[in-house]
Amino acid sequence: MRTASLPLFIAGLGALAGCGGGAATPEAAARAPAVTDWRRIATPADRRRIGEWRTAFVEALAVARADGHGAEIDREGALLVPDAALDQVDLPPGNYRCRVVKLGTQVKGRLSYVAYPPFGCRATITPAGFRMEKLNGSQRPAGYAYPDGSRRMIFLGSMALGDETMAMDYGYHPDRDVAGAVERIGPGRWRLVLPYPRFESVLDVVELVPDPAN
Repeated sequence: MRTASLPLFIAGLGALAGCGGGAATPEAAARAPAVTDWRRIATPADRRRIGEWRTAFVEALAVARADGHGAEIDREGALLVPDAALDQVDLPPGNYRCRVVKLGTQVKGRLSYVAYPPFGCRATITPAGFRMEKLNGSQRPAGYAYPDGSRRMIFLGSMALGDETMAMDYGYHPDRDVAGAVERIGPGRWRLVLPYPRFESVLDVVELVPDPAN
């Protein structure tokens, strides 16, 4: 699983561009993200959501704590600390166990803290870019992550629901679009922070740890 990570492939793309003669090999083409600037792809609504990620995080935590979920939040440690991101986000391709925590609520009377058991997730380098996808569960975000400094990658994708076999293309249906940030929060531990999702919560946080079976 511990193959080269996204920043190394981006650097390699620049090196390939400087080499004269001969077309790039299929292997090299598969490694190179097609687009590296997420701002060229994100919708205006998602640029706003990404810009307000910390506001959403603080708001969601406050609601969940007010509803009596402080102990559960504290047990999660860095996962639910807004400013826990570390340098070298560097998410390697491979299979992950991902666990979703939903904070806050969009509907009065609904639960403001829900933690789900782990599901399967996968990160792969494709000709279209660095793809991340949740493989099972009733809500399955899938999309691409783009570099954005040393502490985060920006994720843009869409949500597949229920028995749908695949997610729509990003930007096709605004109510299905998903936008957020991938951050490293410890050794072998990352999170995907999704502010103001279209359904249920104020903030979704997806913990990603390498799947020990792979």
